[in-house]
Amino acid sequence: MTLKSLKNALGDGLLSFPITDMDADGQVNISAYANRLEWFISKPVSTVFVAGGTGEFFSLSRQEYQQIVTTAKTVIGDRVPVISSVGRSIPEAIEFAKIAETAGIDGLLLMPPYLTSCPSDGALAYAKAILDNTSLPVIYYNRTNGILPPPYLQELADACPNLIGLKDGTGNMQDLNDTIKSLGDRLVYIGGVPTAEIISEAYLSIGVNTYSSAVFNFVPDLALRYYQALRAGNQQVVNEILKSFFIPFVRLRSKKKGYAVSLIKAGARLIGKDAGDVRPPLVMPKSEETAELQELIQVAKQLVSAQ
Repeated sequence: MTLKSLKNALGDGLLSFPITDMDADGQVNISAYANRLEWFISKPVSTVFVAGGTGEFFSLSRQEYQQIVTTAKTVIGDRVPVISSVGRSIPEAIEFAKIAETAGIDGLLLMPPYLTSCPSDGALAYAKAILDNTSLPVIYYNRTNGILPPPYLQELADACPNLIGLKDGTGNMQDLNDTIKSLGDRLVYIGGVPTAEIISEAYLSIGVNTYSSAVFNFVPDLALRYYQALRAGNQQVVNEILKSFFIPFVRLRSKKKGYAVSLIKAGARLIGKDAGDVRPPLVMPKSEETAELQELIQVAKQLVSAQ
């Protein structure tokens, strides 16, 4: 896949982030995962991000990661680009990047460092050390303890030609707009706040055309309808879906830390595409919260059928 085609796919179209299938014993279920990937790309998505935050990258072993990226590239091939995560410590990130290269992965999403907090110059050094040790194109995930302010992102882009994108997980529109206006088309910009749909209008207004959709895992048709309405400027549909589905979903998600992942796995189970439970330290939703999620899935079906 050419760099141009990769950047085009990242910059225009809905980006999907599949959950990782676990069996009843909490072990990765590769055959079920392969089926999930095939289901994902039966829909019109532009890029698939495997072993991401929604895919519980933080809890995967080296061997599991290797299975996931190899399976993803085998199943998807060149039908759409496949991006996988790297991160944690610098040695681990470099090792995982080499695994992804061997598997034929098209690009990497660089997660924040595994540290409670760090200064911006330390985060820059972390990112640069990893980018300098891979031949793959890299998207930097700007969030939590790995936030790089605009001048540091400029420095990283100047130093590392293989930095091709920025995924924003901050929701800080001032800094993001500064970066976009300063770096222009040097990078592709992706919305990455959990449940990015909730601020997708703000993203679009400053030139961020794509975002990661975790809810695609259990309401794919609604996720696609919302994205299409957003890009077409159909404000009535955008408002209706936000008010009826995404705002209640975000309120439910906000009840407990980690529900940005846990609710997605619960939703997959509710639609008959069970991927097992999340791994600790995350926890699955309570029964009353799952019931509330079931109601939202019914709302999603009604919103799609009304189109």
